[in-house]
Amino acid sequence: MDRAMHFIPGPNQELLDIKPLRSLAPMFPAPMGVNINQSSTPPLVCVTPVGQFPTGFGAGNLPAFGSFATFSATANGFSHGGTSANGPIDATPISAYKTRSSGVTYNGDDEPHSGNQTYASERKAKRSSALAADGTKIKRPKPVYKNLVAGKELAFLPASNSNPRDTVEAVHMIFEALRRRHLQMDETQDASRRADLKAGAIMMASNIRANVGKKVGTAPGVEIGDIFYFRMELCIIGLHAPSMGGIDYMSAKFGNDEDSVAICIVAAGGYENEDDDTDTLVYSGSGGNSRNTEERHDQKLERGNLALERSLHRKNEIRVVRGFKDPACVAGKIYIYDGLYKIQESWKERTKFGINCFKYRLQREPGQRDGAAIWKMTQQWIQNASTRGRVILPDLSSGAETMQVCLVNEVDHEKGPGQFTYTNEVKYLRPLSSMRPLQGCHCQSVCLPGDSNCDCGQHNGGDLPYNSSGVLVCRRPVIYECGEACHCTLNCRNRVTQKGNRYHFEVFRTTNRGWGFRCWDPIRAGAFICEYVGEVIDELKVNLDDSEDDYIFQTLCPGEKTLKWNFGPELLGEESTYVSADEFEPLPIKISAKSRGNVSRFMNHSCSPNVFWQPVQYNHGDDKHPHIMFFALNHIPPMTELTYDYGVVGAEPSRRTRNCLCGSSACRRVF
Repeated sequence: MDRAMHFIPGPNQELLDIKPLRSLAPMFPAPMGVNINQSSTPPLVCVTPVGQFPTGFGAGNLPAFGSFATFSATANGFSHGGTSANGPIDATPISAYKTRSSGVTYNGDDEPHSGNQTYASERKAKRSSALAADGTKIKRPKPVYKNLVAGKELAFLPASNSNPRDTVEAVHMIFEALRRRHLQMDETQDASRRADLKAGAIMMASNIRANVGKKVGTAPGVEIGDIFYFRMELCIIGLHAPSMGGIDYMSAKFGNDEDSVAICIVAAGGYENEDDDTDTLVYSGSGGNSRNTEERHDQKLERGNLALERSLHRKNEIRVVRGFKDPACVAGKIYIYDGLYKIQESWKERTKFGINCFKYRLQREPGQRDGAAIWKMTQQWIQNASTRGRVILPDLSSGAETMQVCLVNEVDHEKGPGQFTYTNEVKYLRPLSSMRPLQGCHCQSVCLPGDSNCDCGQHNGGDLPYNSSGVLVCRRPVIYECGEACHCTLNCRNRVTQKGNRYHFEVFRTTNRGWGFRCWDPIRAGAFICEYVGEVIDELKVNLDDSEDDYIFQTLCPGEKTLKWNFGPELLGEESTYVSADEFEPLPIKISAKSRGNVSRFMNHSCSPNVFWQPVQYNHGDDKHPHIMFFALNHIPPMTELTYDYGVVGAEPSRRTRNCLCGSSACRRVF
């Protein structure tokens, strides 16, 4: 039965019967500072690429996005370094941006959002850290923001004809690098936490985006299940243009007709959307839902609401992004791209606030891979691990990890990996007490960003390597965490990797690469995952049998994707930290996890990895034999296999080559 044809409204519902109104063809606003001559025929797309910004991001503060005046609906390439007919863009220095001082702001779905969480001990220390030990006032160095001329060519960007997935990943990686660096500088001054908006403004002004033109249907390079932590991420990859509005729409042609239709919606909890069903979504229209009771009003059939109604009649596909609460951040959200839907019916309903609200029932198109369904499934496992099926062993670590490590086989009848001793400690060739000690800091409570008296900060180039959420800002030759020699407490932000695993891991059987490693939780870019644990072996021992060689870690030069993780702060005028393959210098340390190790021994190789390794020191000062820590290269959705780049062929003559089965578009065939 066609529910749209036979829907019976309830007592508080009114069935809509809207006819096409050609006079209501939407006129999209032009970017600020750009004058567009309107013709009798509306442009295919003419939209402010960033959308509405929070208080403080007014027309006087934003750069003029001159090159974004009109987009072609069929232009879905990658654009960098462009100018418009209006001339070059003059980007405003980032120091000119002023945002609200509160650490908690509100996103486009009328829910509180915090850019990061600051430790309580750190906030107390900040109030008392203005004075040095001798009573003199400490003057923290101000972050230097340099102006960028839009149109600057950046060598690390992919070619315009590259794989769409590679383009999206590259653009997103630059955004994340910019956001992390901005947040690091802001925390030095205890300033605004909306680093995501600042990073987005720079990328828009520099015309560094993916999927520039709006279109109905999929966004090339964006995969179902991809996760995001900020609405601005959706903007810069071309998935959803408005930075705050929940409905993205455009004027599109249907035969000889032209109509305004919805192309993407974000269901993130601003209204009481019903999203318990993973294939059906009841979405509420926009407008009228103000925090101020006096400003609440009935929703109007205009703009996005009208576009949704027209999509019901046009039956076009609509991209759907679902928002969920971030388990790791009280006020944060995680956005999951859930694929294509179509509107089945619409009606009007009175809400608990007494206003009339438009409702739209959307049905997920069949034959698509799971998106939000995986999220809901893994969240159930986290709450009750016994609900996970096909489990061979509930805890492979036998209690060594804080979180249980589940062993699962859904492929064949293999009962488990070969025998080994599960441990979380690296076994060195000589005792730690005989190694050179690491100099500690004298911070009395916690290490603070921008404190020139913090020795650990100076060891790391003047900045603490992690933000207050424990996310790594950029790769370095070696990162120095606080250790036993430091006076700061265990709550210090510079103690991250030494605290161990905090995720729900799973070792699983792959179809063609033996055992693999994945996680039930979402992992954000720059987050610590685990340490490579095993026995440090003699660097001169090269005649290893093949079975042991499969479990040896060496600091071989990884591929370009890993080497380019730091790219982005160059847009601020900062010196590049890029190390090319020719400049890369491996460390002599070799670790074998054949007989003893942890979950990291199951991490497979990929030429397009989502994890990278980083040397870290905290309990000794021998930089040739550091701890090898793994961090997320990009946002990693739940149940995605965790992989890292084992190294390019020829980097280590004594290591045998293998055929690569990673299956990525960037596969090097051997590693």
